[in-house]
Amino acid sequence: MSDVSDLAQKLADNAEAFCAHWFPNGRKIGNVWQIGDTTGIAGQSLKIQLKTTGTRKAGKWTDYANGNFGDLLDLLEARINPTSYKELLDEARNFLGNPVYTSTEFSHQDNQPTNISSNKDAGKKLFSYGQLWKNTPTERYLRNRSIARFGSALAFHPNVFLRDDDGVQHKNPALLAAITNNDNEITGCARTFLNVEKNIAADIESPKRVLGRLYGNAIRFPFPDRKKNGLTDLDDLIVGEGLENVLSVGTAFPIFDLASCLTANHLGLFDPPPGLKRMWIARDNDEAGEAAASRQRLRAEAEGIDVFDLVPVRNDFNNDLKIDGLSVMRKRLAAVMLDYVPHLQLGRK
Repeated sequence: MSDVSDLAQKLADNAEAFCAHWFPNGRKIGNVWQIGDTTGIAGQSLKIQLKTTGTRKAGKWTDYANGNFGDLLDLLEARINPTSYKELLDEARNFLGNPVYTSTEFSHQDNQPTNISSNKDAGKKLFSYGQLWKNTPTERYLRNRSIARFGSALAFHPNVFLRDDDGVQHKNPALLAAITNNDNEITGCARTFLNVEKNIAADIESPKRVLGRLYGNAIRFPFPDRKKNGLTDLDDLIVGEGLENVLSVGTAFPIFDLASCLTANHLGLFDPPPGLKRMWIARDNDEAGEAAASRQRLRAEAEGIDVFDLVPVRNDFNNDLKIDGLSVMRKRLAAVMLDYVPHLQLGRK
């Protein structure tokens, strides 16, 4: 079975066994296996078709939280994070009880990864097509949410493709945000589809989607004048869930570096940058946020990083910012942060 498409089809023919093996935290609902995301946590956002019915083919999946989709090879790649495409195919063949590929079978360039891997490049390319955020609907959308923290990770595109449940493609204006790893390599692009007339998110299912690799990575907003202000390379980092949530805290404390992981799941999976001294987790005020913060704490403290939680009064910091105003939110957070670290430099009062 040297042809990759044949391998993907064989996995699809065994979709339920594949799901039970690789995603045991999911559950079967009718002809669909439901999981939280490609990491395999329990949830309902990602749905995998178990048998072909009508136009819905076995083995195809869609993550309705971010719009990603693909076949079971793509899903396996996201699940095991292989070091090479050969390792991915070998793992699939082992699961099916087939012999692994030989080195000669990989002497050609035809057998290259598709959706998940190419989505990384597609996300990078999409972001490169974006316009600078200033004086665009991206800036107006964020300012409409009382946010005044921006950066080079943001852009705008007037016509970004999105796919609905029936597979039909449309075009819509979107805020673009570059997802990067600790080497500052762009691994994906987050899209927030916009209603540019009202400066709000578009009224569609899942207006926020991700193209590319988010696992371990984040949208980053470094403080550009660190040395000028007498700060070290990177002592403190505010890490949180949604983009607006993190930028709200960044609006209150402009001298802090920021990292938005977009979801609670990925907050827990974030890879802290080397050399970091303190991590401030700006989580949502709910069970998912608390669980994600606890998971990230274990990762960060294992690397010798001091970790502190920042919790909003309401469900998230953007609501606190919009309702209470910048001054009130800043004073409230400053009191908490200085209680943890009395000599912490917070910038303007």
